[in-house]
Parts: sequence; C-alpha cells; structure tokens
Amino acid sequence: MDIEEIKGKIKQDKYEFSFHAEKERYAEDITMSDLETAISNGDILEDYPEEPRGPTCLILGYSQNRPIHIVCGYTPIKWIRIVTVYIPKLPKWIDERTRAKGGKSNA
Repeated sequence: MDIEEIKGKIKQDKYEFSFHAEKERYAEDITMSDLETAISNGDILEDYPEEPRGPTCLILGYSQNRPIHIVCGYTPIKWIRIVTVYIPKLPKWIDERTRAKGGKSNA
C-alpha cells in the first residue's frame, strides 16, 4: 500500500469504516478529525500484503500529541477501508513503534 495514495483518498473523503473500527474509535475517544490528522501526518509502520481479505497496512500518525494506529485496506472500488483504529499501549505495544514480546503481528 502507498501512504500518499491513502492520504489523497482520505482528503477526498473516499474512505469508510468497518463496524469494528467505529466501535474502537468511540472506545478510544478518537474523533474523525483526530483520525484524518493522524493519517495526514502518518507513515506506514507495517505492511500486510498477504492478508486473506486483501492487502492492509498499519499506519502510525499523531493527533493532539497522541499516537494513533490505523489499520486500513482497500474496498472493491478502491476506496480506503479503515479496519481498526486504536491508541497503542501495553500489553501489545511498548511504545507506538515497538510491539511487546508475543504481540500479534496484525494490530
């Protein structure tokens, strides 16, 4: 996946949320503005080209000095689909860039 293409689609409002991502966004108190800001300044931290449901990636970005992880892929019409969004923290993450031992490879 290409971060510049993802950023462009977000700016054009060509994205959607999975039900899971919406639940996580509310649970983590991440606003739509936070999400868009984090993607606009984010980078791909991990790429998952072999995902069974299609290629996805993990983006790390920041909003209001908070690190935010966004896992996204493509819809059949090549929009961005936000699969999940969360604040990286223990026990899965030591910091926003470092997985804890035994941390799952897909967010």
